[in-house]
Amino acid sequence: MTKVLIIGATGSLGQVTRQYFLENSDDQLTLMARNLTPLQTQINPQREHLVAGDVTNSQQLQAALQGQDVVVAALSGDLPQMAQSLITQMNQMNIRRLIFISSMGIYNEIPAAIGEEGNLQHNPLLKNYRQAADIIEASSLNYTVIRPGWFDNGTDIHYQITKKGEPFGGHDVSRKSIADLILRLAHDSQLGSRESLGINRA
Repeated sequence: MTKVLIIGATGSLGQVTRQYFLENSDDQLTLMARNLTPLQTQINPQREHLVAGDVTNSQQLQAALQGQDVVVAALSGDLPQMAQSLITQMNQMNIRRLIFISSMGIYNEIPAAIGEEGNLQHNPLLKNYRQAADIIEASSLNYTVIRPGWFDNGTDIHYQITKKGEPFGGHDVSRKSIADLILRLAHDSQLGSRESLGINRA
């Protein structure tokens, strides 16, 4: 049994990841988001704990990090600031394992056949994702940065993994596939250790 903190638990990926962990593990989950109202009537009190807060608020983040083994961050907003806050507080609390959701294209790894307009050099919106990934990679944490394709509501768990420096393999991926990879990473501290992994539908 692993203690897992899911930050961004009310987002589309956070919700699917939460459900996947409940159905496929006996892990204890702490769910963190700014507004937890969508979850309050559906949590499993035997396995889930809610913490309302902002990842950039050190006191709120420390409360959520207490006793955790793995941190899963599926965030939006000022990602570089959020990444730095996570690193600072995780180091302070001696929590090593971070799984951070980024985006495909931050290394200009999408080939023309898939749609190179999705790369950072053509899409300035990815700048925050790249900066956050750079900050995490410069840390001493046992991180895995996940770079998903555009995620959808498919029920398939069928995916391809590419590593940093390899061309991206496809445009789309199901949220359920991403959740499966997150579960595997949470249970194996050596899988994807200090790596940036692309994930797309195989």
